[in-house]
Amino acid sequence: MKETCRVCIHHCSLEQGQTGPCRARKNENGRIICGNYGQVTSLALDPIEKKPLNMYRPGSLVLSVGSYGCNLRCSFCQNHEISMAGPEDAGTVYISPEDLAEKAREYRAIGNIGAAFTYNEPLVGWEYVRDSARLIKETGMDNVMVTNGTASLEVLEELLPYIDAMNIDLKAFREETYRKLGGDLEAVKAFITRAAAGCHVELTTLVVPGMNDGTEEMEEEARWIASLRKDIPLHVTRFFPRYHMTDREATEVERVHRLADAAGKYLEYVFVGNC
Repeated sequence: MKETCRVCIHHCSLEQGQTGPCRARKNENGRIICGNYGQVTSLALDPIEKKPLNMYRPGSLVLSVGSYGCNLRCSFCQNHEISMAGPEDAGTVYISPEDLAEKAREYRAIGNIGAAFTYNEPLVGWEYVRDSARLIKETGMDNVMVTNGTASLEVLEELLPYIDAMNIDLKAFREETYRKLGGDLEAVKAFITRAAAGCHVELTTLVVPGMNDGTEEMEEEARWIASLRKDIPLHVTRFFPRYHMTDREATEVERVHRLADAAGKYLEYVFVGNC
């Protein structure tokens, strides 16, 4: 019997035993489950600025955890080794929510503030994020999430009570660009709007030559962000050739700074990254 996954915009209709293109969600016995639940590919203690979150508890450390799978198909993916992987080639270790919360507590003495759900797309395994974040929150520690924002608002509402801060990728400000990535701009805008009303939010736009590096587009993006709040931080970051996009050079540093300046006409906090 087919079942429909409603976590994101794709609404994949999956046959019994079939896994969705995100490689993380599957139909098991007529029920859509989180196939990557607790399957961890990466675990590291990072500066929070690496998320990047420059204006949420700066100078602190956060225990970063990632699994495998993603619901977009960005040809320039920076973490494709795990985001585009499946269970058979991801190289995972099972860490229960209880064990993750305990690890977060263990590192508290050396400056850890909690957990960051990152590296792959955490929302394709949102149940693990919810269960772990709830336990971490009960200890008085924080949770942050790095996401592409391509998920239903119902999923977001499940997570917001436990998430203190997010960095959300705003990959472009053209619908046709998002379609090429397998996403939907309006869905991401709706996600950002709700998230910014519920927790600390910073945004990141990776500037890819020939894709989203126009000044007019950046100004449109910045005006829209400012319509929510002018104090939402935006990270304008430099692209380097990766994954399937090795047909162009890294973004010129001057171009990144120029676009950051354009965004700065409308926003109070604009940061340049990877330069």
